[in-house]
Amino acid sequence: MERRLVAILAADVVGYSRLVGEDEEGTLRTLGAYREVIDGLVTEHRGRVFGSTGDSVVAEFASPVEAVRCAADIQRDLERRNSAMPEDCRMQFRIGINLGDVIVKGDDLLGDGVNVAARLEALADAGGICLSQPVFDQIKNKLELGYEYLGEQAVKNIAEPIQVYRVLTEPEAAGKVIGETKRATQAWKRVAIAAAVVVLIGMAGAVTWLRPWEPTIEPASVERRAFPLPDKPSIAVLPFTNRPCRGDDNWRRRHHSSAGFHRDG
Repeated sequence: MERRLVAILAADVVGYSRLVGEDEEGTLRTLGAYREVIDGLVTEHRGRVFGSTGDSVVAEFASPVEAVRCAADIQRDLERRNSAMPEDCRMQFRIGINLGDVIVKGDDLLGDGVNVAARLEALADAGGICLSQPVFDQIKNKLELGYEYLGEQAVKNIAEPIQVYRVLTEPEAAGKVIGETKRATQAWKRVAIAAAVVVLIGMAGAVTWLRPWEPTIEPASVERRAFPLPDKPSIAVLPFTNRPCRGDDNWRRRHHSSAGFHRDG
């Protein structure tokens, strides 16, 4: 399979079902007009739309900088168009951008790189943009934008939490990064947890190896259990063997001989 590293932009309409329910034809006309704006800006920033279903748009960019710059231009242009419409008819998009490795299948792109972009889009506010950390790391000093760190976010069908940044398009926010101390704190917490796990594993291994709950069995030592020899000459007293004379055959012969002598005499 062919793979490549790309920046993925995913966008969809906020409250699309409500808009269609209230004014189906008007909503479809607005969506068509806004799609022309989005597609034109994607092309202008050297991107390519490869997915479009209903109210959603998915595009690829070779550069994360161009992807974020395109997203910011899309939101500014649509905000200007919405300001001329009644509030209940305004159509706002949410945008998520991720930098990831994807699988190329014809004109389509597949894989987690695309899925994460879709999850980031769902985390964005109406008219807002959310970025993954890899995108932020590539663009943080290259655009006149501000950013807010939203922390690690657990999202559906993605194994690990995603570190998310919100783009701040207000001129006064340019160059600012809000909440970076929170990211540093989370990083230190991860390090501390990892160190604690290593220590606990080491302690468990040591306890298992030493087995302090098992009694210590000392092998017998002849040298330690023998009585010490005295320095001076000594007499050893051994027990005598008690052998009664009546059990002796010589005694029986002598006894019988003596008894016969006495009878004869």
